[in-house]
Amino acid sequence: MRTHSPGTPLPVGPGLVCSGLAGHRCARSKVRKAAGEKWQDHGLVFASLVGTPLDAHNVRRAFRKIVKDAGLPAYYWTPREMRHSFVSLLSDSGVPLEDIARLVGHSGTAVTEAVYRKQIRPVLLQGAAAMDTLFAP
Repeated sequence: MRTHSPGTPLPVGPGLVCSGLAGHRCARSKVRKAAGEKWQDHGLVFASLVGTPLDAHNVRRAFRKIVKDAGLPAYYWTPREMRHSFVSLLSDSGVPLEDIARLVGHSGTAVTEAVYRKQIRPVLLQGAAAMDTLFAP
């Protein structure tokens, strides 16, 4: 069960956000100019190539282009796979399961454990090793 809507912000350092948005603003200006009269100004920070709100199709298409431009196989790298990689990296870095669950929007750890079982294995193994140490004769 999700604890928040997909639009809920995640904490990110302000320096990273400001530099990213500055670069995005410059790129968006070029896109707007290229769209010419087709541009529809909705006052959005993130918009389609003609200024309209993004939908799932726009996001998937843009994501596939980024993956392709990076020289990666688009059929393998999807937003879902990126989410799983996010969980895996957090788990491998020793982030507690409760924190991982919270970051991916789950209200508890049960769903996180069920969906990301392979990615969180190191966290579970660390817990098992700690229990062995605590209860060793």
